[in-house]
Amino acid sequence: MASSLRRLVLIGLLTLTAAVSPARAQAPAVVVSAEGAALWLARNDVRIPPETGTPFSIVDLIGNDATPAWRAEVAVNFNDKHGVRLTYAPLEVTGTGVPAVPISFAGGAFAAGTPTDATYNFSSYRATYRYRFFAGDRWTWRVGVTGFVRDARVALAQPGVTAEDTDVGLVPLLHVDTEVRLADRWRLVIDGDASAAPQGRAIDAIARVEWSPSRRLGLSAGYRVIEGGADVDTVYNFAWLNFAVAGVHVRF
Repeated sequence: MASSLRRLVLIGLLTLTAAVSPARAQAPAVVVSAEGAALWLARNDVRIPPETGTPFSIVDLIGNDATPAWRAEVAVNFNDKHGVRLTYAPLEVTGTGVPAVPISFAGGAFAAGTPTDATYNFSSYRATYRYRFFAGDRWTWRVGVTGFVRDARVALAQPGVTAEDTDVGLVPLLHVDTEVRLADRWRLVIDGDASAAPQGRAIDAIARVEWSPSRRLGLSAGYRVIEGGADVDTVYNFAWLNFAVAGVHVRF
């Protein structure tokens, strides 16, 4: 499933790039962005299945050392008002720890006092429609909707026993972003996708400062947060991830 999603994202990126070829007289603006990050787990609580599984914390089990992460985006503005953005954001945290108590997880029984490998994956594929409803001398505001495909996995392994829970699903998110012109070459960008329901919530937001040494190039740094999870019949998992990010943005 993950490889199929990656192929779909690649096809989408190539299609958008071809659609905005510089040979066209009225070429829309295109921004290609790459973001690198160091992430820290602030929270990652798991109980699978919710009724019979053992509550445990991946943070308590493996710690919260920094983990590298990255994402890639292509944004296309078709005119002054309408645009789309495609995002690919792989995310995986792994580590080894020793549980203080026995853990029942996803049908597996894990002994206390035994080194245990843990994996948390929360990769995402997104397509966002954005509508710019205000553009002033300093402020620009957009709203829209994001189709968020999550590819989630939690896994534990000890000698002789392994277990995992996987989940691939589509979630609609509300999108809001604003840009503030701070100076001639500087701007502040606040950008986020979010949703909430009785079964859970999802938030992915960034605040970054961008410096543009030229019209085509932007360099940025900032803070991203991903928070949320699900409490449903088959899964209980809530996580909070903090990111220190740096990005490169190329405009065509």
